[in-house]
Amino acid sequence: MTNRTRGWLYAAGGMLMVSTDSFFIRWSEEEAWTISFWVAAFSLVLYLGIGTVRREPGPVRAFRAAGWPLLAVAVGATVSQLAFVTAVTRTSVANVVVIVAASPIVAALIGKAFFGESTSRRVWTAIAITFSGVVVIVVRSIGEPTLDGDLLALLAIFAFATNMNLWRRWPAMSRLVGLSTAAVFVMIVCLAVGVTFAIDGRALFAFVGMGFVFNPLGRLLHTHAPKYAPAGEVAMFTPVETVAASIWAWIGFSEVPEVWTVVGGVIVIVGMLYGTLGRTGPRPVPL
Repeated sequence: MTNRTRGWLYAAGGMLMVSTDSFFIRWSEEEAWTISFWVAAFSLVLYLGIGTVRREPGPVRAFRAAGWPLLAVAVGATVSQLAFVTAVTRTSVANVVVIVAASPIVAALIGKAFFGESTSRRVWTAIAITFSGVVVIVVRSIGEPTLDGDLLALLAIFAFATNMNLWRRWPAMSRLVGLSTAAVFVMIVCLAVGVTFAIDGRALFAFVGMGFVFNPLGRLLHTHAPKYAPAGEVAMFTPVETVAASIWAWIGFSEVPEVWTVVGGVIVIVGMLYGTLGRTGPRPVPL
């Protein structure tokens, strides 16, 4: 298995697991701040457990070794998580996940501008195709009540794409410490805003599924992907979430995507396939 292929598999697997977030968010029927708090709390327990079993370095040692980039990814993950959860509660799942699929162009631009990451013409073409699909769905929301949710989704992809580049540039940073710190930040913000501690069994099931299994494991997989492939290519696999999350919403809540959402989603998938299948050129190695 080549390094690039390994990175692609990590990215695709991570996004497939994270695609369940929107399902659990809707299933819980709770407010965004309560959802974010409980998911972060369960995720923190899992991260600490994995770190203990693997005897990972503690946060003090990790921050001394990595410095500001580790703090930056923790802040970025916090913003991304809060913005995404809130977006799903304010607009349709289909809208959010299609907008999130625009992250490849953001990741590639950030990588080129700040880290000198090269991106091939084929990948840029694929990114352009993907972005056009996102435009199809976003334009339909201008002036609609769901626009604030769409804008929050855009904020989430900016933070997400920035983090992909930071993980790529400093691959030795502790994933567990970075994600654990983000979970603590999320909990602090949510406590400051307001959290409901009395939750029913339905919400508890959703929080355990999302916070203790799918979301943290998906994030761990995805944060390892930039070790093996450029950030723009790693982000290109966000359409996996686009397709899967729309299917979960359709199955679980009969939330049938609008025609233009489907059209935009198809364009996004075409862009992803063009940028990955049959790709040639140098194979990046871990940094």
